[in-house]
Amino acid sequence: MSGGTFTRPKVPTGETKWVTTTQKEITPGQFFVGYETTWVDFHKEKPYETPKKP
Repeated sequence: MSGGTFTRPKVPTGETKWVTTTQKEITPGQFFVGYETTWVDFHKEKPYETPKKP
């Protein structure tokens, strides 16, 4: 290999029904490029209610 600079290819954003994956910016001096994964909430949160006494 020659002494040129190595650049990573730009990866398009991956989108599905439940998850979106985006490529993070390249940080000089790091060996790899990271990815950020954002999930859609599967469950709805309901406030706690005290159970009824028998």
